[in-house]
Amino acid sequence: MTVDVTVVGGGISGLACARAVRDAGGSVRVIDRGRRPGGRLASRTIEGRPVDLGASYFVVGDDPGFQRVTADWEARGIARPWTDTFSAIDADGAETRKTGPMRWAAPGGLRSLALDLADGLDIESERAVESVAPFRVDGADAGEVVLAMPEPQARRLVDGIPVRPQEWEPVIAVALRWEERRWPADLHGAFVNGDPDVAFVADDGDRRGDGAPVLVVHTTGERAARHLDDPDAAIAPVTAATRGLLRIDVEPVATYAHRWTFARPVRTTGEPFFRSPGLSMCGDAWGESAAVRTAWASGDALGRALAAS
Repeated sequence: MTVDVTVVGGGISGLACARAVRDAGGSVRVIDRGRRPGGRLASRTIEGRPVDLGASYFVVGDDPGFQRVTADWEARGIARPWTDTFSAIDADGAETRKTGPMRWAAPGGLRSLALDLADGLDIESERAVESVAPFRVDGADAGEVVLAMPEPQARRLVDGIPVRPQEWEPVIAVALRWEERRWPADLHGAFVNGDPDVAFVADDGDRRGDGAPVLVVHTTGERAARHLDDPDAAIAPVTAATRGLLRIDVEPVATYAHRWTFARPVRTTGEPFFRSPGLSMCGDAWGESAAVRTAWASGDALGRALAAS
């Protein structure tokens, strides 16, 4: 049976779009190539605990809809305020503390938020879509089609998609575990300036709230681009750089690397979404700034627009 809307991509923007359509009374299905929905809200279970390997945190911002969603997550204990203070570390190790907006995290890993959004939706997982056209997915009737994914991935599925090409930056996320904590308890997270290998470090035990001695390090785009074919090759230089920056005197006991070919858009469109008859797009590249809240708002706004039409 043909549905009103088919969303291709089970990240937060696609799920927000699908929920908006469903909540307005429309029929919708989500197709995702992953085993579980989540997209870049990715957590992987490593040695028995979820580790956030995609988005590092989220900021609520001033969108009333996302504020309501976050308040509900907090009330049910699946999201929590994490910290408003990060460090800034220079390549020579000099550190300063900077206060900003409250960053939020999830005790069960950020993927748990995507799974919550997915609850009750019609989702077809582990399906790789091969082609998309207005109102059609893989040659079959699909209603209004939404591509909730980075533009370079969408362009692989659609001939002549009428949007401007977007540039995206890669990242390799490297999880490092020690037997015990080897860094200050108030580190939280750190932006790294001027290092060729490391751009951001997050204390995963601190943001998850379980105190696990695990760091997740995001590479620079330049380091990631060198290792997209072999992400594990980034582990050694990233580990060495992290140990130097944080003055850790022993090697980690376990490591893991995950590749994100399209981690974040270099710039955003400023538009909330792309809409054309039978084929639309949403995601974090379609707002004012690339962020989790942007992805949710883009999907939610597109879903409401589709439902209204």
